[in-house]
Amino acid sequence: MRTLVLADADVGSISDVTLRVIGAALQLGQPVDLLVFDASSAAAAAHVSGVERVLVASAGAADALTPETIAAQLHALAEGYSAVLAAHRAFSRAALPRAAALTEDAFIADVIAIRERTQFVRGLYAGSVIATVTSATARTYASVRTSSFAPVEAEGGAAQVVALAPGAPFTATRLIERRAAGQSGQDLGSARVVIAGGRGLASQENMARLGKLADKLGAALGASRAAVDAGYAPNAAQVGQTGRSVAPDVYVAFGISGAIQHLAGMKDSKFIVAVNKDPDAPIFSVADVGLVGDLFDVVGALESHVQSAGTSA
Repeated sequence: MRTLVLADADVGSISDVTLRVIGAALQLGQPVDLLVFDASSAAAAAHVSGVERVLVASAGAADALTPETIAAQLHALAEGYSAVLAAHRAFSRAALPRAAALTEDAFIADVIAIRERTQFVRGLYAGSVIATVTSATARTYASVRTSSFAPVEAEGGAAQVVALAPGAPFTATRLIERRAAGQSGQDLGSARVVIAGGRGLASQENMARLGKLADKLGAALGASRAAVDAGYAPNAAQVGQTGRSVAPDVYVAFGISGAIQHLAGMKDSKFIVAVNKDPDAPIFSVADVGLVGDLFDVVGALESHVQSAGTSA
């Protein structure tokens, strides 16, 4: 049997998110095929390491596909696969359960590790419980948390490109408009370094200042729900149980107390730095390095260091 990976909403190229899903798929120890809905992505996809075949589907404009259309295409391809994987994003979270229902197979969400071909690890209760789920169906549909898997190389492969017969788009629903989430800079889900701000920043201007520092350091900007609710940062930047789950190499938290809902979205980070004036802040319980003090003093020191480094270069 084989594993099928559904490419993220890539147009003209293959994103880091898709490369990470392929990395997860290879852990199943089966040949991996990649399904793309944008013909201009096929050439880039064919060079991805670890991919044996690139399947190019056509069912209308790639950026206007409905979950039902994607599910129908997955259903048509299901017979040859024992696993279908995609990133744990809105694009696939809506399509994979529909496809699983059509074939009466299992769907497992937000996978953070793969034990073997039928065993998948995921978090429950805001990550306080880690469950190993065994699938007993003919095939398994799974969305994976991309920050938990290393990406494969974008070059070095020589996959066969296969054009599929055009599919009929689902017409009972129609996409009227698509609006960007409003996040700039590094992608939060795949960034190696995340700098996040909380209620302690006290204003949208201070969050923007932190965002500029993140840009200079090549990091992504994150935020706690309290900061988002206060209007300091857009929803796309929210990290936590009701936001994004991230596991970067380094996570730096400024002015974030560390409610359990926020910790659920970032506690798997490899190295955590916390800056907070409250010595009893819960975030210090998961931090590798904790600094009790005024976050603005620390931000100012980092800005000076970055500026000095840039000047000397």
